Order: sequence, then structure tokens, then C-alpha cells
Amino acid sequence: MRKLALSDEILLSVEKPARYIGGEINMQRKDPKAVDIRFCMCFPDVYEIGMSHLGIQILYDILNRREDTYCERVYSPWVDLDKLMREQNIPLFALESQDPVKDFDFLGITLQYEMCYTNILQILELSGIPIYSKDRTDEDPIVIGGGPCSYNPEPIADFFDFFYIGEGETAYNDILDLYKECKKSGKSRREFLELVAGIEGMYVPALYDVEYNDDNTIKSIAKNNDLAPDKVKKQAEMNLSEAFYPTNPIVPYLQVTQDRVVLEIQRGCIRGCRFCQAGMIYRPTRERDIDYLKKCAYEMLKSTGHEEISLSSLSSSDYSNLEELVYFLIDEFGSKGINISLPSLRIDAFSLDVMSKVQDVRKSSLTFAPEAGSQRLRDVINKGLSEEEILSGATAAFNSGWNRVKLYFMMGLPTETEEDIEGIAILTDKIAREYYDIPKEQRQGKVSVVASTSFFVPKPFTPFQWCRMDTPKEYLEKQKYLRSKINEQLNRKSIKYNWHEAELSELEGVLARGDRRLSKVIYDAYKSGCLYDSWGEHFNYEKWLKAFEDNHISMEFYNSRERKEDEIFPWDFIDVGVSKAFLLREYKRAKDVKVTPNCRELCYNCGAKSFGGGVCFLAEGGN
Repeated sequence: MRKLALSDEILLSVEKPARYIGGEINMQRKDPKAVDIRFCMCFPDVYEIGMSHLGIQILYDILNRREDTYCERVYSPWVDLDKLMREQNIPLFALESQDPVKDFDFLGITLQYEMCYTNILQILELSGIPIYSKDRTDEDPIVIGGGPCSYNPEPIADFFDFFYIGEGETAYNDILDLYKECKKSGKSRREFLELVAGIEGMYVPALYDVEYNDDNTIKSIAKNNDLAPDKVKKQAEMNLSEAFYPTNPIVPYLQVTQDRVVLEIQRGCIRGCRFCQAGMIYRPTRERDIDYLKKCAYEMLKSTGHEEISLSSLSSSDYSNLEELVYFLIDEFGSKGINISLPSLRIDAFSLDVMSKVQDVRKSSLTFAPEAGSQRLRDVINKGLSEEEILSGATAAFNSGWNRVKLYFMMGLPTETEEDIEGIAILTDKIAREYYDIPKEQRQGKVSVVASTSFFVPKPFTPFQWCRMDTPKEYLEKQKYLRSKINEQLNRKSIKYNWHEAELSELEGVLARGDRRLSKVIYDAYKSGCLYDSWGEHFNYEKWLKAFEDNHISMEFYNSRERKEDEIFPWDFIDVGVSKAFLLREYKRAKDVKVTPNCRELCYNCGAKSFGGGVCFLAEGGN
């Protein structure tokens, strides 16, 4: 029987002790002494968030299929346990064996959101691992970063030994085989890192130097070791139906954010929205075979006992076999009380038909994401959605019995005007009007329309990576203006308005497009008490401002200026397939309010064809 790392006294004194005891259904059990490699997979946020992440489940399954490797998990301790661990010198531990993380060979940290960066330092410090990679010895775990934020790893480069750029199915076996060879032959940590840089997709920051111009822009990014590549090429799994997929996912003992079976139906997106990083870095679009998905659905529901299955994709409506798959799931599992969740759907007749079969219409709400209030601005961002489509979708939903709608918009988009902002209020009111055009006897009570605005954050590897970003003051002025325009609408009593925190978005913008000089800012903010920054109640803007001030670094430099076309970006050494020339071309098309067709309509030569598969070779002209 496992001995728990925390005493009963501590477990009973913290919120949700089940976060820390492991032992969940389908948890892997191996003898740590019987394996050659111990790998601890980390999600730097609270257990409920981390357990909902599909990528961790996939990697956990891949690594534990190896007889010579035991992959375990660790998540950020919540603030109550964090305090106790520091007071009582309790080292951070993995859930499976309850052994200290410091005893492992690898610590792999997934980087999903910039506002989790201080939690990375929490993980390292509580584990007793030196925070800066330069201070680690052969006795410390190798610290790896991966996930979407690794596409600009520079703000946190000093804390990691190397980054895995791309999808985890392709190269982890090569990495672990190399590690075993190096261990057997007595090679040092440095020698292993030099050799791992030779595996495609691996970025070892210590093997590169960055020079800056007098104006603080980057002068050059150059390797200082011949074993490092000039460009680090993203890894992409091109045959998803033969790749690893976790059909026995871990089932937690407490409710988590995504408390359901997750079935990933495809990767990538054909749409080409110019603000969307995921839509660019996960190109090309690749689908899983429908028979493979049916098989996975059976196995996952059987192995977990979950009562809901969610189809995961950036744009589920674009999966070519969606209709067949959804009706199969309804026919096979609907009568057994299994709910089917369909995020990322475009609201059309098929979607409404499906949702009426799998949801209680009277209790649920429909979600639309127009992103911008005016057609002009939707064309700027290449949303590919007309006002007519939005209104007809809402009308069809109301006629089918729905009376609650959620609308998602962004403010601060490039070229935005007051007219575009007012358009959010007008479009929201038009949707409410569609409901009241239905005869009174056919309505389901009053309509509820919730309009939410987030603040646009330019991200690397998007056409908007050159853009300036609004300041918090500008954002708040726009939010106030929009609120006043909503209050002028005929159906204002049916409209609720929510908005995102401006200061949080400002910091996200800096960290998203920042360089290596930010590592000291992040370190100082963490040491001053910043933790769980993505949680509103814990975000401390003043402490972050002081960390920037103490390091003589300006947030305005990173956010409040338009980049020159030929500026070297901190992430320019990474090759994601999508070329910088294509992104710049798209930025110019945005300024000219020109729409680019989706990938199935026309190949626009973004560069993703270099991966040799996916939608690129199915689209017209993609050969």
C-alpha cells in the first residue's frame, strides 16, 4: 500500500484533499524501482484544471506504454497547501508514488497559458529544483516545457533545460531512448542536452545567444553550439488514427472542469481567423478516421463510467464526418443516458437538430462567437461569418425552443473604431429582436442575451503579431462606451454585459510576445508573492508593476508599438510550417479588409504543405 506524502492532519486541514492523494480510477501503477526512467508530468495550475487537459492524458498514456518508464503527475498545490509545505519543509510530490519530484529523471511542464508562469516557479521551488537551469546539476531532473506557450518560450527560457516544440506523439520515445544511452555511457547533463538538440523539434535555450539593438529590439538570435539547429522545426503527428490515444483516461474522485470523456476528432482549423494562434500553429488540419473514433468512444465510456462525451476540435463543424459520427453516438449511447457535448459548432440546422436531441433545451443556452460587432471588422479578422448567418442561426434556435444566448466578442482588434464597438450593442439587440418577432404564444418566456467582451491580445505566429495592443486605459474607455450603447438599445433589459480584466490582458500581452529579459521580472514577481495570476482573486497587478519597474523594463515596449515588417521576433528561430511571409501577407490583407478563403476552398500557400498531408493535399490546388 502506498504511503501518502501528507499526514492525515494536513489533508484534513486543506481544501479538497483528494487533489493530493492520487489513486484514481485508471491511474498507472508501476514499481518505481523496476523502471529505468521516471518522468513526472506537470500542469502548473490547480488539480481540477490540470486533470481536464487532454494533452497530459495523451502523454501519460504514451510514456506509460514503455515498460522502462513510469510517468506520474503533479499539479500546483492550492494556496493553503502551498503555505503548509513551505512552513513544514514538505517537498512537492507526484500523485502516483507520492515520491518527491526531485527524485525523478524528468519534469515535463505543459505551458497552456502565460498567466501560469509564476506557478512554474512554484513547482520548481517546492520540488527543491533550482529555478534557473544554469544552476542545476546532474542530480536534478531535466526540466522540459511543451504546449502552445512554448511557441514563444523566451520569457521563461532561463527556467527550462529544453522545450519540445510541437505534438508529443512524435519524438518522446527518441528522447527517452537517448537519455537511457547517455545514462548508460555516463554522459553529463550538458552532453545530453547537446545531443537532444539534434532531435527535430527540440529547443535548448542554453545553446543560443540573443543580441539586442540600442532600441531594445532583437539584433540577432544565434546558436553558440554546432550541435544546435539554426531553426527548430515543429513536430506534427500526421496520422492521427494510428497515433496513441488514451482509451483508459484517469477518472478523478472529485469534480473537475471537464468531467467527461473527451474525443478529439481532428487537429488544426481550416478557417484562418487572423487573431487565432491555435488556428496557425496546429496547421495543417488533420482528421481522425470515423471508425477509429467510434471504437475509442466505446472503449472510453466503458473504461471510465462517464455519462458525457465531448467532441474536441477547434471547429467541430468542419469535421467532414461530423453528421455520421454524432448520429452514431446518439443512436448508440443516447438511450443509455450518455450526454453528448458539441463545443465549437457553427449554429446551423444540423447543429440545432443535434443539440435539441442531446440537450434539455429549456435549461441550456446556445453560444455564438461573432468576435466583432460589425461586418467590416469581422472581415478584417477573417472570421468568415456574416450578420445574416448570425441572425438566421439565432432565429432558428429561438424557433427550436431556446431562449438563452451567449455572445462572445473581442475589443481592441486592429483597425477598430467606435462604430465597430457600437456594432456589438446593435448586433446583440438585433438578436434579441429576432426572438420577439416570434408570436407570443410560441415563445418560451423572456429572452436572455449575454454579451461578453475579452480584450484582444496579439499572439506569436498570427497575422496580428505585428500589432500594437490597447492599453488598459483604452480598453476601459471602450468598455464604458459599449456599456452606454447597450443601454440605448430597445431590448436593453434582456441584455447582460460581461467583460474581462484589462490589467490581466495587458500582462498576458507582454508575456505572449516577450523576450528573455522578462525572466527576471517573472522571478521577482513570484518572489514578491505572485501566484495563480490567472485567478482573479489572486492576481496582484501592483506587484507585477513593481517587478517591471525594479528591472527597468517597460510594458509599453512590448505592447504599445506597431512592429516593423522586418523586425526580428523572439520566436523567429521556430519553424511552425506557416511562414512569416504568409502571416505578413495576411496582415496586409486585414488592413485592406480582404477576406481569405478557408483551406478547403482554396490553398493560399501558408507553408503547412511542408508537413506532407492533411487538408493541404485535399484542398483545391493543394497538390
